[in-house]
Amino acid sequence: MKTSEELRYAILALQREGNRSLIGALRPLGVTPAQAEVIRVLDEYEPLTLAGLGELLICENGTGPSRLVDRLVAQGAVLRTAGKQDRRSVTLVLTPAGRALSASIAQVEAALYDAIEAVTAGQPVAEMLALVRTMLAGSDAGAALARRARGRVS
Repeated sequence: MKTSEELRYAILALQREGNRSLIGALRPLGVTPAQAEVIRVLDEYEPLTLAGLGELLICENGTGPSRLVDRLVAQGAVLRTAGKQDRRSVTLVLTPAGRALSASIAQVEAALYDAIEAVTAGQPVAEMLALVRTMLAGSDAGAALARRARGRVS
């Protein structure tokens, strides 16, 4: 197996194992990893338009968050309001229930990050992250990750 092929499959395997673990940890909260990401992004950046939310999501491409938001609105976690000047503009914010859910998701994430830090202690994490950023350069997911790392929405 070529090194590049093994790297590709190692990244895929790591993502799948991490996602399985996250699905199990989020199951008691009644959300998927993608829904959890929407809630956590809204908690950090709200109010956001649907387009603004899409710019920050890693789990979906920039044009696909509407179905995730629809489910979270139906669950009572997100409030969708029409803009004052332009009724076609929709603003998204968390409801009180959404804020409580975000706090629970944050606990799940903290445990996940602690586990990652324990496994990677003493490893060249900064170099690995630089490699991954290089591999993501020019992609929509890489751009969303960079926006989140900068802590702002365009």
